[in-house]
Amino acid sequence: MTEALKKKKVVLLGDSIRLIGYGPKLPALLGDACEVWQPADNGRYSAFTLHSIMHYWQNDIRDADVIHWNNGLWDIQIGTDGQPLALLDDYLHTMSRIADILLRNTKTLIFATTTPVTAVHPNISTADIRRYNAALVPILEEKGVVIDDLFSVVAADIDRFVREDDNIHLTEDGNTVCAEAAAAVIRRYL
Repeated sequence: MTEALKKKKVVLLGDSIRLIGYGPKLPALLGDACEVWQPADNGRYSAFTLHSIMHYWQNDIRDADVIHWNNGLWDIQIGTDGQPLALLDDYLHTMSRIADILLRNTKTLIFATTTPVTAVHPNISTADIRRYNAALVPILEEKGVVIDDLFSVVAADIDRFVREDDNIHLTEDGNTVCAEAAAAVIRRYL
């Protein structure tokens, strides 16, 4: 098969914002020129994703033309001890390791910033999400990672884009707008 006819390999990694959100919509948006792989499992928190790309998803991510990835909501969630699952320094270290591994497996790595939650979410605040995103983005950009600012996409209309029944997952409109934003960024690098 000639290079011109070969499908581009796109890998989607991330938590439930990807799994039940924008991920299912992306294959159709990217079209027949792309082979899209994404795990059937939720990427959960950053340490889970790190473990999975090191042990379970190695072959699936190898030689991807583009990897689009997100992690953060689970890491930032406050537990019963009053602390987030991942303290900021631990999150930055783990995310940096993930980026290094993914960069060895793709021509283009895209990180989707963590999306905001409603003001009434009991265990996650949008202020903490902003803080984690602000600390992480410069580290990833220095490594050459492309940033897909899904935080800003959703923050533009949280009431419309975030479900009020759980205050974290995306509505159908939110899924659509994030899928369109992700597809636009991915297409630029195919």
